[in-house]
Amino acid sequence: MSQSTNQQINKFFATPVGRRAAIALGLKSAFGIWTALGAASALSMFSSLTGCYRAPGTARDQLIFISEDKEITMGVRAFREVLRQAPLAANPEVNELINRVGRRIADVANKPEYHWEFAVIHDDQTINAFCLPGGKVAVFTGILKVTQTEAGLATVMGHEIAHALQRHGAERMSRSVLEQIAQLGAMAGAAAGAVRPDVVQGLQSAYGIGVSLPFNRKQESEADLIGLRLMASAGYDPHEAVPFWERMSGCPRNMIGKLCFRSAAAIPEFLSTHPSDITRINQIEAWIPDALRFYHPSGTPTPPSEKHDVPAFGPMPKAG
Repeated sequence: MSQSTNQQINKFFATPVGRRAAIALGLKSAFGIWTALGAASALSMFSSLTGCYRAPGTARDQLIFISEDKEITMGVRAFREVLRQAPLAANPEVNELINRVGRRIADVANKPEYHWEFAVIHDDQTINAFCLPGGKVAVFTGILKVTQTEAGLATVMGHEIAHALQRHGAERMSRSVLEQIAQLGAMAGAAAGAVRPDVVQGLQSAYGIGVSLPFNRKQESEADLIGLRLMASAGYDPHEAVPFWERMSGCPRNMIGKLCFRSAAAIPEFLSTHPSDITRINQIEAWIPDALRFYHPSGTPTPPSEKHDVPAFGPMPKAG
């Protein structure tokens, strides 16, 4: 999305609910753990509390130490807060469209423990959508001028729902805590004179560029792939994802990344939390044959007897 899903996650954890969760997960005591036990012992103890998972649909290794039940609970609370504060769209046709497309994708997502809800936020200036844990989906009206078609909307909703299915929010939060501990430990060493301040600065820079941002780009690509499979399983032609992302770029295809670019496109890809427009489009085109395995051209969702659980989709194929 043009406004990063990562920003939505940051806003979520800036709420009182998110702050309490962060404290419960140990941010408050990280400094004490590190200084009392030393770096090696602290990391050893911390690793015993973490969980290693395989990302559904791609088999990518994930480090997540927040339970899915807790993640869903936080997602529901955050969604309720959004609905209390956001101006909800009253247009019945728009609401029906969002719910129809969302339900078709949710039907093939095979997450019965998610109690799916779909909301439309009346904000024509915001080109975005998000899905919080537990299947709580919101679409801003501003993105409808870019989706244009039902398949374009399915591209967006499939992508956002994929973030929730892949538990990207919990994964980012878990990663964030590890980074906080590493940085606090390095700062403690610098304060004690054991580590030079310039080393600390280098560490923080490495975590900001060398670790965090590429990690987020990997999640974005994973959401593109799973979203493509979801929209195909729900009866939407995955080929339609390409023109949607071309419209999102704001450029003709042959000009993307050249003379024509939106403001964010001027940022080098290695400094961006999202793949560049052309990288994303090239990856999606390479993944379309994979997604077509799940496509039913009749336009109807995959019958229940033929549903593919997301983990059954198989490993992430190579893009190109």
